[in-house]
Amino acid sequence: MNQNVKIDPYGFREYDARWLYEKDINSAGIENLGRGLGTQIKIHTKKENPRVIVGHDYRSYSEEIKVALKKGLISTGCNIEDVGLSLSPMVYFAQFNLDADAVAMVTASHNENGWTGVKMGVKKGLTHAPEEMKELKEITLNKKFIKGEGNEKQIKDFDKIYKDDLINKNKIKKKIKTVVACGNGTTGVFAPDILRGIGCEVIELDCNLDWNFPKYNPNPEDLKMLHEIAKVVKENNADIGFGFDGDGDRVGVIDDKGNEIFSDKIGLLIARNLSNKYKNSKFIVDVKSTGLFSKDKILIENNCETVYWKTGHSHIKRKVNTEKALAGFEKSGHFFFNKPLGFGYDDGINSAIQVCHLLNNQNKKMSKIISELPNTFQTPTMAPFCKDEEKYLVVEDMVKKIENLKKNKTEIDGQVIKNILTVNGVRFSFEDGSWGLIRASSNKPSLVIVTESPTSEQRMKKIFEFIDKLLKENGKIGDYDQKI
Repeated sequence: MNQNVKIDPYGFREYDARWLYEKDINSAGIENLGRGLGTQIKIHTKKENPRVIVGHDYRSYSEEIKVALKKGLISTGCNIEDVGLSLSPMVYFAQFNLDADAVAMVTASHNENGWTGVKMGVKKGLTHAPEEMKELKEITLNKKFIKGEGNEKQIKDFDKIYKDDLINKNKIKKKIKTVVACGNGTTGVFAPDILRGIGCEVIELDCNLDWNFPKYNPNPEDLKMLHEIAKVVKENNADIGFGFDGDGDRVGVIDDKGNEIFSDKIGLLIARNLSNKYKNSKFIVDVKSTGLFSKDKILIENNCETVYWKTGHSHIKRKVNTEKALAGFEKSGHFFFNKPLGFGYDDGINSAIQVCHLLNNQNKKMSKIISELPNTFQTPTMAPFCKDEEKYLVVEDMVKKIENLKKNKTEIDGQVIKNILTVNGVRFSFEDGSWGLIRASSNKPSLVIVTESPTSEQRMKKIFEFIDKLLKENGKIGDYDQKI
């Protein structure tokens, strides 16, 4: 059956490929994506039959998409090693463990049902960044495919190897009572086993797989999911609550009192804990993260440096790799642990394990540990709608406006703008450490807005109101997904 190929070019995002299945891409389109990826892998590895690890998440249509993707890959000469139902980090781990040439994971992570996508990479532990995505898009849309003869084999029970690897390296002495929430996503068949394996007492929440996501999307930035975890933590008097996303590369954390701890603060606590043992280390954080890293006394005492970099798992992963940083932390809950703690990629379960080590090392409750950080007032990540074809232009406009405000020493809530960082959108900060961020989302038609103030909730709100006003004046912005 010769189906017309349908691929919306906008699906090739900055570092993920994401489409609404059948509306923006059909199975013939997926097959061509496989041909494009196979061609790209052959170009980069210079091998006739590169070995590619393939896995899929638990969405109703992921397996059918994987079949089409594999068909495309095999037609270029790739030899497929299919590890079956997977988490993204399990596929990344398999590349190291089986010493393979590339990975392709069928997942749309936490996006709503209907979405599909592929996380892919050639160099071990790294996923496609904008350069590779651009090349893949070129090859795929222009059908510059290499022909070859590949094959495929199923790798049975690889999930056990992945689980054992994390369990055996991370045994803890303390019986930490943990709520493990998976939003009915794929992590449900992994996280409870692994955390029990290292020695936690586990209370499961929505860990049964259900591709309809009956309660909410498995997204640890989703307030609905976080509130549900908080409730269960309090009812069970648990020490900690973890919420995992659909493909297991992110985690959200709730303390023993049921309070959500933004991931950047968790990152800071983990960095502090690690800096005592690994002095002179470097940490990478994304531009959405708290300003506390740059002034943290414990990190400074241990001679550690923090670099603020572009948001996005591929960007932070690469920066951790090129800077040989010990770890990287992203506000959305992607954490990256480099050797000796990990292989440099993001694994939500390994991140949860690092939090367990933190609790294991300290004789304090999580709420007490977090209260020792300087207090800051921070908005959740807010995403006002903005068309894909307009969002980068809107951000450019914002950069110019904010640079003018700095030049003219315009005051916002009595403060002038002190620093502007434009590695990714625009992050402008004030004398007291307050800051605001406006950037384009890399995987959705929206902008991303965050503000934080160590001074007061009012200042945080004032900075947001200032941003909101600028955006309204621009006229190309729609509704927010959530708003303070």
